Amino acid sequence: MTESTLHRPSIVACVWDFDKTLIPGYMQAPLFEHYEMDEKNFWNEVNALPAIYRARGMNVATDTIYLNHLLSYIRAGKMPRLNNALLRKLGQELRFYPGLPGFFQELKDLVRTNTEYKRHNLTLEHYIISTGLAEMARGSAIAPYCENIYGCEFIEDPLPPYFGSQPEFAIETEREIAQVGMMVDNTIKTRFIFEINKGTNKIPGIDVNSKIDPEDRRIPIKNMLYIADGPSDIPVFSIVRKNGGQCLAVHDPDSQKEFEQNDMLQQTGRVNSYGPADYTPRSTTYKWISLQVQKICDRIVSEHEHALQLRVTRPPRHLHKDQPEKAGPKQESLFAEK
Repeated sequence: MTESTLHRPSIVACVWDFDKTLIPGYMQAPLFEHYEMDEKNFWNEVNALPAIYRARGMNVATDTIYLNHLLSYIRAGKMPRLNNALLRKLGQELRFYPGLPGFFQELKDLVRTNTEYKRHNLTLEHYIISTGLAEMARGSAIAPYCENIYGCEFIEDPLPPYFGSQPEFAIETEREIAQVGMMVDNTIKTRFIFEINKGTNKIPGIDVNSKIDPEDRRIPIKNMLYIADGPSDIPVFSIVRKNGGQCLAVHDPDSQKEFEQNDMLQQTGRVNSYGPADYTPRSTTYKWISLQVQKICDRIVSEHEHALQLRVTRPPRHLHKDQPEKAGPKQESLFAEK
């Protein structure tokens, strides 16, 4: 297919980071409150682990070592009976920045209620890609508005060695997290951008590593907006901007340091713009995201119309020798006798 292909992709995707983008802090806060743990102490320990392990001759992933430390707390009996169901339940306690989750629906309605966009079957989808815990995000108030939520996952009651050759015995035990099932760091986030791009999340037969021509992908990256809070999202910012998408960095409205950090990201070309993590109509962030969604939709409509003009010809009509043309300039028929 070429630029003039008639049937073009018609989906806009808003892809969101979670912690400090949609919520003021880190999503694990309700988990620490539930177990009456010192949240600050936990993160201080996590931040110290890479250097400690490095001194022992071991390298760890700084973005996700906190998952292992959570497992250490479980094994030590400090977080008994922690399972995925509890994580999802605790996700209900997460409180979002002003305007959320309503803004997610407002963006969908912006596309859905526009007559021109509707005529071209345009839709908008929301995705979350987080280094946090997927089950907590799935339990939150924003989950119903999302097509997919990608994040770190845990395995409960892992199967033992040789489980395939052993008879199954029903053992009634209370499930508890024991292993990491999915680890998402800031580089792996880019993988999920391509999953959304190719449609892996909607079409199981397509693998993220499958070769698919750009024009055959479900959501072109140029139809994406990526909204996140800072430097740790640079790999995704880079992929999205390089492929024509739009990137926005958001900051705590009360943090001068985060404001300066966002400004640096724009000055160095990492993001298209930045704004406060305020998603109410008065906010520049609300207005910027809404405007970019409209611009993407307008471009898609223009591409559709252009394809229609290039690819669809006028049907042949009956010609009468003695009957003059009813309208328009006189044209010589392709079938006229020479």
